[in-house]
Amino acid sequence: MPQGMEAYGAPSGILLARPASQIDALAVAEEALKDGAAPFVILEITRPLDLREGRRLQLAAKAGGTTGLCIIPEGMGSNAAETRWRATPVFDPDREDSTLMRWESIKNKSGTLGVWYVRWDPQTHHLHVVPPVGLQPGSAGLPE
Repeated sequence: MPQGMEAYGAPSGILLARPASQIDALAVAEEALKDGAAPFVILEITRPLDLREGRRLQLAAKAGGTTGLCIIPEGMGSNAAETRWRATPVFDPDREDSTLMRWESIKNKSGTLGVWYVRWDPQTHHLHVVPPVGLQPGSAGLPE
């Protein structure tokens, strides 16, 4: 349901493909990345990527100047990945419908590892990095 994405962007800007197999999904993602018409491609897989598959996606993303995100079930990483992240929701007692998330980089071939807390802002359609609960301005440890 593209309408579920309205809080994040215009549903008319979303192209959703439902390939019959992971091989077809990889082919669709590779072509979308290589084409460069879409600024962002998200692929969900059901089995680990081998080095050849991961490298093909990397080369396609580089050729098209496109960012690719591969959603991989826990424990099914790819050695070809430049970075690997774990995203978990964070309960925020001050908000009924919280979008607060904890993003942790658990692999980075060319940078550092770290943890960021982010929240989606529906007015600006941007993610904002926020301090973790207990480290808000005015709390113990941070100046106002």
